[in-house]
Amino acid sequence: MESFSHVFQLSFNELRAGTPFSMKGKWNEQFFKNEHPIVLELGCGKGEYTLGLARVFPDKNFIGIDIKGARMWTGATEALDKKMGNVAFLRTKIEMLTHFFAPDEVAEIWITFPDPQMKKLTKRMTATNFMALYQHFVKPNGLIHLKTDSPFMFTYTREMIRENKYSLLAITDNLYESALVNDLLSIKTYYEKQWLARGLSIKYLCFELAPRTIFIEPDKDIEPDAYRSFNRNRRASLSL
Repeated sequence: MESFSHVFQLSFNELRAGTPFSMKGKWNEQFFKNEHPIVLELGCGKGEYTLGLARVFPDKNFIGIDIKGARMWTGATEALDKKMGNVAFLRTKIEMLTHFFAPDEVAEIWITFPDPQMKKLTKRMTATNFMALYQHFVKPNGLIHLKTDSPFMFTYTREMIRENKYSLLAITDNLYESALVNDLLSIKTYYEKQWLARGLSIKYLCFELAPRTIFIEPDKDIEPDAYRSFNRNRRASLSL
């Protein structure tokens, strides 16, 4: 990974020491060499969705972000082999993103099949603490996309959007039975194929991240997922 020119990572010690990231605010100028919109995929895993989006939208720049380099290596290698100039990868924690991106530098965020974190609100990637984080570097009214197999995550995010009066642009609790499917939404990751093969419906929503100074957490009981006791690897082998 350290030999890849399109992969960026700082050690924890460097981050803790406040080592500046030289491309903050300069991704377009110094790396992509264009002024195309920057789109992040958070928790990109093997980078399948990052690469899929980059193929569909050659006029946008995509950065896959994950903390696990072993997973990211797969997508990073494919992007290098196929000379995909609109793809980069960043190895870091989501909570550290303000270290790498300047205000208004990002146009869109994709959150694809995150852990719903049913017992840890502040770890939930569509929780209001993350909305407060994202708005530091996402353009006003930039787009947030969520694809999930989790009814809990879908319901929580829908209620968070409603409570904070974000503009909801698209929503479905069964993507592949809806009218929303297109080249953009039909990109399927390895895990997504696993969920579909086991009869789970895929949920999707998209909303605008309008700037907020006050955030409201949903005050609603949400039914936990039936498979909540299984981690992602266990869920992949679960028969429903």
